[in-house]
Amino acid sequence: MENNNYKLAAWPAFVHAKCPRCRRGDMFATPMYGFQGQQMHKTCPHCGLTYEREPGYFYVAMFVSYAFNVAEMVTAAVAISVLTGSHNPWLYVTIILAIAVILSPFNFRYSRVMLLYWLTPGLHYHPEMSRDKIN
Repeated sequence: MENNNYKLAAWPAFVHAKCPRCRRGDMFATPMYGFQGQQMHKTCPHCGLTYEREPGYFYVAMFVSYAFNVAEMVTAAVAISVLTGSHNPWLYVTIILAIAVILSPFNFRYSRVMLLYWLTPGLHYHPEMSRDKIN
């Protein structure tokens, strides 16, 4: 028996970078960490939502990524200070830059996901689009 009145949870869809409208289709065609780089689908493979709402839409995601980066750097600096008690600036620079490089794919992906999920007016979840397609 098919249940057509179900809703998909927002957090698992967000974490797995699913479409914000149907929460079924993948936003990215490639894994977060890989040699081919991250490539985003132009449209949702499940419901057909165009991810880039207008030309240059994802430039706003750079500001979100910047906020992520600042939060990560401040957290790393506090952690280094608490854990080591060191005042050596090269220790801080080395560790913080390494963290920034390691987390850059995460920041790229989730800044775009966050932009589509929570910072785009008029883009909402539609449970009826979560249903399986009948061919």
